[in-house]
Amino acid sequence: MSRPTAALPVVLGLAWRAAPGPLVGVLVAALVVAQLPVAAAWATAAVLDVVAAGGEPARVVAPAALLAGAGTATALLPHLDELLRGELSRAVALHAQDRLYAVVNSFAGLGRFEDPAQLDRLRLAQGCGQEAPPQIVTGGIGLLRAAVTVTGFLASLALVSWWLVAVVVLSAVPALVVELRMARVWARTVLRVTPLERRELFYGQLLADVQAAKEIRLFGTGDHLRARMRADRRAIDAAHRADERRNAVAQAVPAAVSAAVSAAGLLWTVREAAHGRLSVGDVTLAVAATAAVQGGLGTAAAQLAVVRRSLVLFGHFTEVVGQPPDLPAPAPQDRPAPLRHGIELRGVSFRYSDRHDWVLRDVDLTLPAGTSLAVVGDNGAGKSTLVKLLCRFYDPTHGTVLWDGRDIRTFAPEELRRRISAVFQDFMRYDLTAGENIGLGAPDADGDPARVRAAAVRAGADALVEGLPLGYDTMLGRSFSGPGDDPDDGVELSGGQWQRVALARSLVDTGADLLILDEPTSGLDPEAEQEVQEVLARHRQGRTSLLISHRLSAARGADRIVVLRGGRVVEQGDHDTLMAAEGRYARLFARQAAGYADATAAGASGVAGPGAGA
Repeated sequence: MSRPTAALPVVLGLAWRAAPGPLVGVLVAALVVAQLPVAAAWATAAVLDVVAAGGEPARVVAPAALLAGAGTATALLPHLDELLRGELSRAVALHAQDRLYAVVNSFAGLGRFEDPAQLDRLRLAQGCGQEAPPQIVTGGIGLLRAAVTVTGFLASLALVSWWLVAVVVLSAVPALVVELRMARVWARTVLRVTPLERRELFYGQLLADVQAAKEIRLFGTGDHLRARMRADRRAIDAAHRADERRNAVAQAVPAAVSAAVSAAGLLWTVREAAHGRLSVGDVTLAVAATAAVQGGLGTAAAQLAVVRRSLVLFGHFTEVVGQPPDLPAPAPQDRPAPLRHGIELRGVSFRYSDRHDWVLRDVDLTLPAGTSLAVVGDNGAGKSTLVKLLCRFYDPTHGTVLWDGRDIRTFAPEELRRRISAVFQDFMRYDLTAGENIGLGAPDADGDPARVRAAAVRAGADALVEGLPLGYDTMLGRSFSGPGDDPDDGVELSGGQWQRVALARSLVDTGADLLILDEPTSGLDPEAEQEVQEVLARHRQGRTSLLISHRLSAARGADRIVVLRGGRVVEQGDHDTLMAAEGRYARLFARQAAGYADATAAGASGVAGPGAGA
């Protein structure tokens, strides 16, 4: 992690860009408020000296007016300061949050989302990105305010006794050392308990999640998960409790020293006054200055500790926002032209890191424009990784992916993806309206009901959506209420219904050159699967498409079928050619066909066959 001080310019830059007006206002208010106790102490001393000496009443007017003004300002300015601090804190937090997610959104690939270490750093950045900047800014301003107040009182105290200034300052050093040391301890504790807090949050989400509720209640695992969550919370509390006890013990000595210095200073000033060497005002000023300096230095130490702790944690934010591009590319980047010839993989090999095995090995493939390609194979054969490379979520470890003969690494990733539409096996279920769920397939279509409905019609989802309580305005899921703020508006769809919505989302942008279908019918019943396959067959007509499927019946209609095994292409050809070759594809197809036949026969005889169910 970078040094804490390296994060300070970043935070100050955030504050200035987010809210220059409130920042200046808070600084000015802090400087004024910092001077008020000093002015009040001097005014009080002057009033007391005049009264004690029996002087003219007119001589009391000026210091009394100053004292009254300082009191009025002390009463009013904190409210203005609180308003300005609140506005500053909100603006800085918003700006930091927006910057963080702008950077996260700029990650072109998936590597940083699939790397546990990167995810840990990102979660820490999410947590401290909103909390730490306001704490650093307001803490820094509080530190400045304390420094100004202490300086004013030290100058006042110096007029009474130089040695008292030295003793008071030196007595504050232990408190400063303790605060800074505890700041490092607190920061280490936060880093240590972060995994526990994430796991505690995970258990809490499980216990409240509708998807997990079925299994939790069926298997009776709720108490077990709750016990784990409670154990993590106890471990977190124990870590913080240990720090609090350590801090309390460590602060005892500095507190005793400060108290002793205050008592000694008070005794000395009283003795000096008794001998006529100090006036009543001098005694008042010395007592007030000693207390104010000790309190101010203690406050400064505490503020400095908060700032340092926040800077340490904010280092995770600066590391995330300062990362280089995850998919480097030459500049300037081109945008791909509409696909005319085809897509080619030349000698493509890929693994996720040096610690992982090869997922793809020396793959050569060609997908001519306007044709359909089906990729089949066992789990772990590399089918989904192939899709990730085509979408440039990752770059090949070796080899090249070409778009009409151009390496796709020369294209801006976002421009390449404008040419691609896809529905993934692990598609998203957005807790938004049905229309919004579909419209997210093309951001410019989100407010175009006609395009959204046309996509639903193409996916065979229009009847489904129209049958919902509010049609396309129906909220899907129950995380949020609908347009009428009625919690009953949210509708839960079945897996197959959600898949139709996801399919419609992939069909919004009909101008895409490449359509990728990753297990597009895996959640559908046989009848619905047949309907969707017919829809997709019509939509793929004349288009370049890639189908990933375990169901070979869906793949047989493709112009060409590729069989992957162990990351290698072991067979390719059309359905008839591969069946005639009597290789792996033919064996897999025969096995699946036999399974369907057995299930059909068992269903006809009333006996549950393999894979049959209610």
